[in-house]
Amino acid sequence: MIEVQQVTKRYDTRTAVHQLSFTARPGQVTGFLGPNGAGKSTTMRMIVGLDAPTEGRATVNGKRYADHPAPLREIGVLLEAKSVHPGRTALSHLLGMARTHRIPRRRVDEVIDMAGLSAVAGKRVGGFSLGMGQRLGIAAALLGDPAAVMLDEPVNGLDPEGVLWVRNLLSGLAGEGRIVMLSSHLMNEVSLIATHLVIIGRGRLLADTTVDDLIGEQTTAGVVVATSDMATLRTALSRPDIMVTSTGADRALVTGIPAHEIARLAVEHGVPLFELVPQAVSLEEAFMKLTRDVVEYPSAEREATR
Repeated sequence: MIEVQQVTKRYDTRTAVHQLSFTARPGQVTGFLGPNGAGKSTTMRMIVGLDAPTEGRATVNGKRYADHPAPLREIGVLLEAKSVHPGRTALSHLLGMARTHRIPRRRVDEVIDMAGLSAVAGKRVGGFSLGMGQRLGIAAALLGDPAAVMLDEPVNGLDPEGVLWVRNLLSGLAGEGRIVMLSSHLMNEVSLIATHLVIIGRGRLLADTTVDDLIGEQTTAGVVVATSDMATLRTALSRPDIMVTSTGADRALVTGIPAHEIARLAVEHGVPLFELVPQAVSLEEAFMKLTRDVVEYPSAEREATR
């Protein structure tokens, strides 16, 4: 497991992370989310020993990263895809990493092929596109065949085929019983593969939950209704806990009551219904609502909704 236990990180007078605790478990894809400046990168750096916690403890499979004799076999990490010497080839970069852990050459060839880099393995990394750099970073994270994988924005710069590859890869790793921790601003991708969510804001835990539970807790589902007798429908739905918002002459968004109850009341009052569609709510909408008060750099539109 990846365990963060009451971790705090201060830089002079600024607190980047405050008493943060969560666990990423085997067999799950944990989505690690938060606005810019929330403390995500700082937390991931503390997990792998690049930053030391001011207080608390971060461990991988029960030990601090630095205490593992072969850390690449415990956790594979992608924090910054471009942190590779531009003069090295993809092959020489991975071979150099492999030698630090006595990983055989065949494993290097395996991850190069897995990442779709066989045709460019002999080219210098400085000439790589953003997407190729991401693939190399993921290959490096998988090099030690680790029990845990922690990736920061892994689909950044990838084309649709690459995005699908990452999606299937991470789901497959979790299916094998490995720990997968993913940080991303692409809520749609997270909603497709994450089974566990950890959301932070200004260094503090906001939610430790699932996608379905977050959506259920942070949003009020609505139902789109179309009828030729909106006035009677409004009368049928006139309760303090129900809100009817017109979206057109014969259409409205109804909140506070499920679709089947709207249908029952419509039948009782003789109201014809042409459309009765529960409104889909996205992870992005739930995330925006949860984090609206902890955004470090809000846009004018978000400020207006506060």
